[in-house]
Amino acid sequence: MKKLLTLFSLVAFAFVAQINTAHAQCDTIATICEQNFTSEYLSDGQEYRALLIQEQTAEFNLTLYGGSTYRFGACSGLEDGNLIFRVYDQERNEIFSNQDHALSPYWDFEVNSTLDVIVEANLNLDKVSSGCAVLLVGFKP
Repeated sequence: MKKLLTLFSLVAFAFVAQINTAHAQCDTIATICEQNFTSEYLSDGQEYRALLIQEQTAEFNLTLYGGSTYRFGACSGLEDGNLIFRVYDQERNEIFSNQDHALSPYWDFEVNSTLDVIVEANLNLDKVSSGCAVLLVGFKP
C-alpha cells in the first residue's frame, strides 16, 4: 500500500509539473506574440491558448464588431512561421489564411458589419511537432 501511495504521489507530481511547464511556455509565447501589436491596438482582454501536438487543430470562436479594425496575432514557439492560422465565417467559408502571406504571425482585418468567425490554428509541421498556440486579438478604438 505504501508503494502504491508513493507511486501515485510521483505520478501526480509529474502531472502538475508538466501542466506548470506548459503554462509557462504559453506565457512566454504570449509575451513574444504581443510584440506584433503597436500601441494603436487595444487588447480584447483574452489570450486564446491551446497545446498542440502534430496535426491537432485549435479552434477559437470570436465575434468581430462592425466598423472596427482588428489585429490577430498568432504565434507558437520562439520564431515566426511556426503557426498556420485560418479565419472562417460561420458557414466555414475561408476568409483568410496566413499560408497565403508567408505565414505572417499577424494580420489586420477591417470589419464592416458584425461577424462571428472561427479561427483555426495548426502547427507548421515543417518546423515544429508540438507547442503552445497563442492567439491574441486587438482592435483600434
